[in-house]
This record gives sequence, structure tokens and C-alpha cells, in this order.
Amino acid sequence: MGVKRFELNEAQWQRIAPLLPGKVGDPGRSTADNRLFVNGVLWVLRSGAFWQHLPERYGKWKSVHARFSRWARAGVWEKVFAELIQDRDNQYLMLDTTLVRVHQQAASGKGGPGIRRWGVPEAV
Repeated sequence: MGVKRFELNEAQWQRIAPLLPGKVGDPGRSTADNRLFVNGVLWVLRSGAFWQHLPERYGKWKSVHARFSRWARAGVWEKVFAELIQDRDNQYLMLDTTLVRVHQQAASGKGGPGIRRWGVPEAV
């Protein structure tokens, strides 16, 4: 079976897997589903859908969102991004305005936490 839309291929997964928590030997609980979880996060971020519309194959949307938020607070996403930008030929790390959607009511935000929801700290 090939890679589904929005999911990491094998080379991309091998690149980031060592950077993620939950490996054997890491403190805390080990996990076997990091790839499924990351693919679920990518599905939401790349599709622009609400978390509630996450396909069931990725797990319960509330659990995926909670884990995404925990990783954001812990700096996991920032660590992954920092590693990926080291590669000058990074064809897999692309961001353009077609991937960024904001709800119309978000334009008048009142502040909020110091960490953006996609895991990158806000500039001071």
C-alpha cells in the first residue's frame, strides 16, 4: 500500500522518528504509534479541517489534539523543525499560504498562550 494523502513517506519518517519522544529508553511510556499520530496531525494541518473531522484511522480526535498540544508545550515540534531546516535541500519542508487557514473570528484575537498551536514559540 502506498502513502496516503498528507502522510509521511518512509524516508521522511526515518528522518524525524529519532527526534520524537516515546522511544524505548526514553523516560515515561513508550509508544508504537508515533507515526500514526504524526500523520494524523499532518492530516489536520494540511487539509485545513477541524480536529473534530480527523479520520478515525488516526484515533480519537480529542486524544490526538491533546497529545499535539503536549508536544507543542514540550518543544517537540520546534526540535523537529530545527533539525529539518538544517538540510539545505529540504524539499519536504514547505509552507505556503495554501496550508494556513484562519477562522474569520481569529482576526480579533485577544492574546493567549505564548506557544502557537503548531508548536513554534511566538516571537517576542
